[in-house]
Amino acid sequence: MKTIGLIGGITWHSTIDYYRFLNEAVNKTLGGSHAAKIILNSLDFAEIKILTEQQDWEGIAVIMCKAAKMVEAAGADCIMLGANTMHNIADKVIAAINIPVIHIADAVAEAIKLKKLNTVALLGTKYTMQMDFYKDKLASHGISTIIPAEADIEFINATIYKEFSKGIFLPETKKQYLHIIDKLISQGAEGVIFGCTEIPILIKQSDCTVPVFDTTFIHSMAAVDFALRD
Repeated sequence: MKTIGLIGGITWHSTIDYYRFLNEAVNKTLGGSHAAKIILNSLDFAEIKILTEQQDWEGIAVIMCKAAKMVEAAGADCIMLGANTMHNIADKVIAAINIPVIHIADAVAEAIKLKKLNTVALLGTKYTMQMDFYKDKLASHGISTIIPAEADIEFINATIYKEFSKGIFLPETKKQYLHIIDKLISQGAEGVIFGCTEIPILIKQSDCTVPVFDTTFIHSMAAVDFALRD
């Protein structure tokens, strides 16, 4: 079994789910008392949040590359960036280390292709929704992306940073998310990507009428596949 390197704490609420998913999947595959080999470098989200709001991607890249190098030096065989938005600088991390980066959007694209969908809605921070790094990666797999209207983008972004990052998941927020999802479905979305690793804590597949893509779970399964592959 290879060792999975996870850069977490962005936020720690979803990092808990990463840790659980990785261990559950390894145990399900290998049985017995097996668990995943994981090296976790958990960051201070407050530092990342400030730089993200300033759109200081170079500053974020410095932190992420340093964290990745530490995890590599500790013996990891791959790296996971435990947040969708941080994949904006994934190329810089890839260039800084000598082990593979399990890219979240590639893993999500493969999951979408298994469902044979062509057009999906993307929810996440405004950076994930509005910048090209995620949509371009999906497009390279032949997948078209729909994002919400501007007011809905601002609402989603605000809830991620002001609620979810603090572990706050409110019924009224969930109701508004489901309303936004319904609007996106009416615009042609065949499925919905939960492109923020905290959104799956709020919304489940049972809440939606189209397939949803839990990026935390999908990312974790891709890493486990790598770790257990001969």
